[in-house]
Amino acid sequence: MSVGSLLVADLVIAVLAAAGWWGGGAASAARRRRLALGLAAFALLATVARAITITALARAGWWFAAEKVLIAAPLSVAAVVVAVPRLLRAPADIRSAAVPLLFAGYAEGGALLVTVLHGYPVSAGAGLLAVAGVVTATGVTWRALGARPSPTVSRTAVAVAVAALVTGTGLVVAPAAAPAAPHGHDYAEAAPVGEPTRRFTLTAGTATVGVSGRNVAAWAFNGQVPGPELTATVGDVLEVTLRNRDIGRGVTLHWHGYDVPNSQDGVPGVTQDAVLPGQEFVYRFRADQAGTYWYHTHAVSDLGVRMGLYGVLLVRPAPVADGSGAAPTGGADAAPATGVDVTVPVHTLAGVPLPVPRTEPVGAGTPVRLRLINTDSTTHRYALAGAPFRVAAIDGYDLRGPTSLVDTAVLIPAGGRYDLVFTAPATPVALFVDGRAVYSTGTVSAETGAWPVLDPLTYGVAAPAPWSRIDREFTLVLDRGIDLHGLLPRYAHTVNGAADPDIPPQVVRQGEVVGFTIVNRSLFVHPWHLHGHHVLVLSRNGRPVTGSPLWLDSFDVLPGDVWKVAFLADNPGTWANHCHNLPHADAGMMLHLMYS
Repeated sequence: MSVGSLLVADLVIAVLAAAGWWGGGAASAARRRRLALGLAAFALLATVARAITITALARAGWWFAAEKVLIAAPLSVAAVVVAVPRLLRAPADIRSAAVPLLFAGYAEGGALLVTVLHGYPVSAGAGLLAVAGVVTATGVTWRALGARPSPTVSRTAVAVAVAALVTGTGLVVAPAAAPAAPHGHDYAEAAPVGEPTRRFTLTAGTATVGVSGRNVAAWAFNGQVPGPELTATVGDVLEVTLRNRDIGRGVTLHWHGYDVPNSQDGVPGVTQDAVLPGQEFVYRFRADQAGTYWYHTHAVSDLGVRMGLYGVLLVRPAPVADGSGAAPTGGADAAPATGVDVTVPVHTLAGVPLPVPRTEPVGAGTPVRLRLINTDSTTHRYALAGAPFRVAAIDGYDLRGPTSLVDTAVLIPAGGRYDLVFTAPATPVALFVDGRAVYSTGTVSAETGAWPVLDPLTYGVAAPAPWSRIDREFTLVLDRGIDLHGLLPRYAHTVNGAADPDIPPQVVRQGEVVGFTIVNRSLFVHPWHLHGHHVLVLSRNGRPVTGSPLWLDSFDVLPGDVWKVAFLADNPGTWANHCHNLPHADAGMMLHLMYS
């Protein structure tokens, strides 16, 4: 069983255990002896089963089981110790076992709430609040059922509950240590890069666009969704003027996956101010990475991207002289001069999937390159039917020794890009996204849902890592929990128990090789994205990469996953490091990498 499945099983078993104890207590209070005994036996079995899942999770990693071992397990033991002996000694009137059984339910429920509402890392404050809740609920139940605890027991229970509540609350809501937050600092100045050779102007504004026969309200660059495709050649200097016509909450341009200088990264409050209506901002950087990329607003990014503020950035390799005086386009990223090069930016606009399906006949023997871009916040499944193909590049970086694939699907995370190459056969070929044909060379009928999914960590030919050391390491544990440090409490997506803007930044020095361990103990998929750098994947769930070196800027961390990645700190500045499921980022899963 995978760790993700164990996390789900543990949660379900915890709910069943608490429900069983509560049900047994309620049946006992109603003097339904047989039902009470049956539910109590069920709850006991569920409690034992949870002990097994907690042990398995602890073996998978302390991150997955910390609060379960230190808080849930003691509360479960208390539940069993109090409830079972009293149940076994219960006289004919089973009602006398009601309070112990309900206490067991409160204990299991308190342990469950610590996992759901607090999560990682375990804290004394959360444990004390759980104790306060259990003692208080038990005391109220005792009185509600007409029991008469002794004055000593009553006073002790009140003292324990009050002390645990006050101390636990103080520990939980105490102000977090102020991180060296990047917001409010002076923005880095743009370094000179030479005279522009490619100039573009993008004007952001509200628009009504036609999609599949519907008129859809959108936010658009130059009145279209997606925005204009920006193309360049390695060595070009790009100048992109961003103007905001009427987007009231502001816009910026972030060059997703393109490792631009920090001043050009387009993160409001970190590298620049948001561009408000009537304002403009000029981005200028040198194109030094060939490949498939995209751009999008990073101001109110969840809403802005969802409404249509995105487009394609395509950089081709520089021409390479072949000694004959000609300068043909070279590099693995380039489609041959006689070939077909198609960008496929997938998006969901107002519930309508994009792009609109299109059919373009292609002659047999023609080389074809499909540039697949996922601009949504969730993973999409892509399948090419009708021809063998290779995955030539992922996230703009060529793969080493890609082999031919047939009847194989690929999963592309939010923000990710895959380049597929194939030679057109005499028969039609079609690209399906989540079962929907979006590009074809003719009519194709194929059932791709049962096709196996490519594991990029085992695809291609291996090569040694460029470094033999890790100079600095960070661990990011992704979870959910109540964030009490804002104006109002919120159920946030957290990193190491904190939510933006209270997550301490990761501080590195230029020239260091930096390692990340990214752990997902939540039940959500988190597509991780570090700005300004590509990371080299070292392992996933303890299994090292055996295929081509994978340099990624976006990768899915599934529930229960543990990824180890590394990168060279060679692009100074302050960089966003966040989940690219943009609602998750808006809900707290955003931190920053800073150079000292």
